[in-house]
Amino acid sequence: MPRTHLTTLSDIVSPLLFWYRANARDLPWRKTRDPYRIWVSEVMLQQTRVAAVLGYYGRFFTAFPTVEALADASEETLLKQWEGLGYYSRARNLQRAARLVALTMEGRFPNTYEGLLALPGVGDYTASAVASVAFGLPEPAVDGNVLRVFTRLTDCHDDIADSGTKKAVREQIGAVMPGEPEDIRIFNQALMELGAVVCVPNGPPKCVQCPLMARCLGRSRGTAERLPVKSPKKARRIEEKTVFLFLRGGEIALRKRPEGGLLAGLWEFPNGEGTLDETAAADLCARWALSPRVWKRRLTAKHIFTHVEWHMTCYVLEVSGNGPEDFLWADGLVLERLAVPSAFIRMKEEARTALEEYHGEKQLEGGPSHGLDGGACI
Repeated sequence: MPRTHLTTLSDIVSPLLFWYRANARDLPWRKTRDPYRIWVSEVMLQQTRVAAVLGYYGRFFTAFPTVEALADASEETLLKQWEGLGYYSRARNLQRAARLVALTMEGRFPNTYEGLLALPGVGDYTASAVASVAFGLPEPAVDGNVLRVFTRLTDCHDDIADSGTKKAVREQIGAVMPGEPEDIRIFNQALMELGAVVCVPNGPPKCVQCPLMARCLGRSRGTAERLPVKSPKKARRIEEKTVFLFLRGGEIALRKRPEGGLLAGLWEFPNGEGTLDETAAADLCARWALSPRVWKRRLTAKHIFTHVEWHMTCYVLEVSGNGPEDFLWADGLVLERLAVPSAFIRMKEEARTALEEYHGEKQLEGGPSHGLDGGACI
């Protein structure tokens, strides 16, 4: 990595802090020094846009106002609160760490980088962010935004996917961090904010809005738009699936995914591998001891994970029979209480529609509309 002289890099501190104080977005996690709330916000923001997290942040702390409340919650309750944020292992690690803090640390978070790093699911970035923002410790928090800012600032063409590049950037930032705890608290946030709103990804940097424009080697050398350098990701594996919305009366079938692997332990609609035509789909129904009565409609959906892409065909059909023992027949109220991952969001919307149609038809017939205030227990 090109080593810009430290006296030059140290010149970024004052303008960056001044810019942040005048221009920082008004975000709720920036109004607290509570390590619990800062930690949760940092975990939520991993792989997730700020706009999406805003809707979850307040609801999460209404449900779990303290680390003890999070530690005591059932996994089903936690995953329901997390529903739609994705990467559900983050939520499980949150609870594992919360239980450790609540049970062995009297509810007080570690106030050192090393102590935070020892918590389940906490890596270098999260430990540094909480240490600096909550406790004013001079720990550089290096995420993708910061890597982009610094590689452009120093005209660095090293691969940011390489751990050595991240380590070098961390050392450079550490060497110029301010000394006052209050300045430390906002310095990391200022770098991240600059990368999020000015030195942006997936497009040219907004250099004329940047407080570091005059000090940026990437801009002066005309290389900023080509930075950062990152080795290409492997192509995602495509998996084809056929998903079933089995309707039986005022209920719909779900099942839990295995406890290991992708979307572990979450609720899903029954599905099989491959894209099945109606004949093959009926054969699979028979193996599940279900008899199709009415094939209502067919739809398609796609969901992209980090390393795999699901292409899904979905059949909505009325059936008779109980199905396998692991099927849960849920009415609309139970469906809303279950944590169904966003991979199945299109199907969940369709399930709601199908159940509403059923109840509407029953009302027209003047018959009982089962499932409105009862249903399966979980």
